[in-house]
Amino acid sequence: MDTHGVQLLAVVHETLGVSDFKSFFKGDVFLDLEKKFYGPVERWASFFDLLRFGVLKNGYRVYKKQIPLDLVGEGRLLGGLFVIGPGNQGIIFQYHEKEFGDHASLHDVQVAIRNIKKI
Repeated sequence: MDTHGVQLLAVVHETLGVSDFKSFFKGDVFLDLEKKFYGPVERWASFFDLLRFGVLKNGYRVYKKQIPLDLVGEGRLLGGLFVIGPGNQGIIFQYHEKEFGDHASLHDVQVAIRNIKKI
């Protein structure tokens, strides 16, 4: 990302757990209490979604990496990832979390970053 001049940013909807998150995240963190960045239709998961196989598998993956679990705060709001180009390029790539703990393909993100046009 550095070689392409891409900046890493995070947008969170609450302050709980942010200090712990920052120890794993090297970019700037912005607080969006009104959840405007999450779009007109927020994607919420139910507590029953915690029992899905994919969620359990993702939890085990995190456990193996010895990343501490954070069960504090509102954890049902699903997140995502955007690669946004400068100027009028807008959103080049977007990924919306489908269940707790899933993430975008690193390859897809790298391709999107390479497609950013320098202005």
